[in-house]
Amino acid sequence: MIPAIPPNLITTLRAANHIVFLTGAGVSAESGIPTFRDAMTGLWQRYSAEQLATADAFTRDLDLVWGWYEWRRMQVMKADPNAAHRAIAAFASNVPRVDVVTQNVDDLHERAGSDRVVHLHGRLNRPFCFECRQPHALPPETPDEPHGGRRLAPPRCDRCNGVIRPGVVWFGEMLPESEWQAAVKACEACDVLFSVGTSSLVHPAAGLPLLAAKHRATIVQINPNPTFLDGIAQFNLVGAAGVIVPALFDAIW
Repeated sequence: MIPAIPPNLITTLRAANHIVFLTGAGVSAESGIPTFRDAMTGLWQRYSAEQLATADAFTRDLDLVWGWYEWRRMQVMKADPNAAHRAIAAFASNVPRVDVVTQNVDDLHERAGSDRVVHLHGRLNRPFCFECRQPHALPPETPDEPHGGRRLAPPRCDRCNGVIRPGVVWFGEMLPESEWQAAVKACEACDVLFSVGTSSLVHPAAGLPLLAAKHRATIVQINPNPTFLDGIAQFNLVGAAGVIVPALFDAIW
């Protein structure tokens, strides 16, 4: 069901020169990608996500953690961008500047056609050396991992022979400074910020809508569930991103 789209929101979006889409796990979930905690199945069901997503966990059991991330990367490569990804990319054809700031570690925004994407939490397809941090190129083929997962030894660095680690931000690690600064600058400068498919619980990303609001941006939330942004956003559209974002685009253009 498509919620009613307020006429003043349509007017605001038609006049916007700079829009930021802050996207979370709910957007990728609509493409069939398990959320972070829903990925704890098969071999990993005895663990919590927090037990695998740390540097300590990786050094303690390289094969277990690398196997989990390769299984997750397979899920991403088998998935396709959904209607929300495509509609977000289409906004860039009608608005002078559109930035996507995502908490997701997949590449579905890029595959949908978005070319200004900030990855706050890293990317599954951009691993690097645990020791010297040199980027490591993965084979272009989709990993052929068993349904229940498996232990898998990580590759080695061509430069220093160190182990290759997943290209994601683990618990206890800082966000990539360049990505964070790009997100901050976009939120300070935008006319409208959409918060789409995110629980607004993970910091520091959860503070970005507040930063945009401080700089007088209009805040629009698209989410099937309540969040703390309900009392802050000027517009709350309740439902699936894959339904609402395309409906917004069609209503405006």
